[in-house]
Amino acid sequence: MSFSVKFAFILFLILCLSGCSAPDESRTLTLTMSLGEQEWKVFREYIFGPFEKRFNVKIQAYQIESGQLATKLEALQVSGKQEIDLFAQDNMSLALLINKDLALDLSEYESQIPEPILSHLITSCKFNNKLMFMPFRPNVQIVYYNSDAFSKYNLEPPKTWDELLEVAKKLKELEGQGRILLKAFGGNPTATQIYEFVLQAGGKPYSFDDAGCIQAFKFLQELWPFVSEESRRAKWDTTNEILARQQAYLAQNWPFGITVLIQEYKLPFIKTYSGWKGPQGEYHVIGGDVFGIPKNSRQKTLALEFIRYIHSQEVQEILLSKLGWPSLREDVYARVPSWQREPFAAVQEALRHGVFRENVAWWPAYAKYISEAFREIVIEKAPVEETLKIYKEKLEKEKSLYDS
Repeated sequence: MSFSVKFAFILFLILCLSGCSAPDESRTLTLTMSLGEQEWKVFREYIFGPFEKRFNVKIQAYQIESGQLATKLEALQVSGKQEIDLFAQDNMSLALLINKDLALDLSEYESQIPEPILSHLITSCKFNNKLMFMPFRPNVQIVYYNSDAFSKYNLEPPKTWDELLEVAKKLKELEGQGRILLKAFGGNPTATQIYEFVLQAGGKPYSFDDAGCIQAFKFLQELWPFVSEESRRAKWDTTNEILARQQAYLAQNWPFGITVLIQEYKLPFIKTYSGWKGPQGEYHVIGGDVFGIPKNSRQKTLALEFIRYIHSQEVQEILLSKLGWPSLREDVYARVPSWQREPFAAVQEALRHGVFRENVAWWPAYAKYISEAFREIVIEKAPVEETLKIYKEKLEKEKSLYDS
């Protein structure tokens, strides 16, 4: 082989290696989220790749549960390390990040948020009038019901507390067992459910024993004898299974059930609507996650580009169609497949009645004690007002541990 041929071959190899090498650390975006297995699969197959190609960047994404993020960020900040460039966090776990000064103020970038993004999602990301987070994934519970069973007994889906109680009584009378599902497993599923009932009664959930709280617990106590026995194990994941097995005919759950029950399980009798209203109106807790950028992020610019990418119509359509996630954007719902139109109309209606829980660092303590109060009052028939006062005192004592 001649010298010129050898030289050309070596030059070709150098160019190929330099052009095909992975991006160095300066072009790596480290992202943390708390996702399920199928959710990670969709992000890795449909979302990360186009962004990496567009910005010549490598995404390193890994799981951190919401309860662990603040501890991780604080440890990195104290040690002077920069490992996380962007995080997604549950919208009920933000107070601790603010209290510990771990998140970057994003106020100067608010004007870059696309206009179709729902305005109340932006408002929920503000603390002390500063935009500390960016919208990522809104979530709201809707009601799923077995339309075949309701048609069989000539029943209409309940739209008020009174109707919910009447339907629960009727189904138990006709079938010999309760068919309405409450989330009585405890923890966050039960606490979120109670939060909505208290709002619907005009109460302030964290007060624990105001008139609205008392009215909500008295109603739940009255309803309990007529609900499904499966309620004791009902939470976000088991609710889908209980509905699919037709062990219950009506239950609240998050929109991921749309994909599971209607698309995967192919259950055409599962129908949806936004829910019922209480004496003071219809209210639904808006859950989900938001984006934040650590104060010591190495890749603030890339992190902001990734947020803008997630906010785009193309990505929002993927998240809705592949995962059944409610969209941040109002202009995405018009493009949903025909089988998703009815359930996502229910999601949109629920979001119109949506409220954000007051962000407190001591939410875990609230969830624990309100669940224990539910067990004693609703299931074990303890006196309502006296029991609520006991657990209010327990919460007040434990709150100081979080505030400090």
